[in-house]
Amino acid sequence: MNTKYQQYAPLILRLVMGFGFIVHGWVKLSRGPAGFEKLIAQAGVPFPHFTSWLVPLTEVGGGLALMTGGFTTLVAIPLIMTMLVAMITVQLKFGFSSVNTIGLTPQGPKFGPPGYEINLLYIGGLISLIITGAGAFSVDGLLARQRVKKAHK
Repeated sequence: MNTKYQQYAPLILRLVMGFGFIVHGWVKLSRGPAGFEKLIAQAGVPFPHFTSWLVPLTEVGGGLALMTGGFTTLVAIPLIMTMLVAMITVQLKFGFSSVNTIGLTPQGPKFGPPGYEINLLYIGGLISLIITGAGAFSVDGLLARQRVKKAHK
């Protein structure tokens, strides 16, 4: 493995996952948390009104933090929790595959509800960032370099 480029792997992971979390959170906010509240209440998630705001704000804020590489380990924990809750309360009953083709129409394939595959991919990516750190071009890296400079003064 070329160690010269290893620092860029977390950057790619952060950018892709951060964008994904932002998009998913923004959709929930832009459509209005009331619709999301109905969905999570039906799924039996506790405190649906509070949670309908907490989850999308966590996804948007956490996604932005991932993209900048700021407080990556700290931010990963609530994001993992949102993925676990979604997986257990919603996707688990639909099986593993995130693409469940249930039929074919003249307009193309018809898809059923997604399984928990994507949740596991996000969780795996977040755990990877916890282990490796934020990598290149990150706020975490900048803060670490500043701490080293202060320690050597």
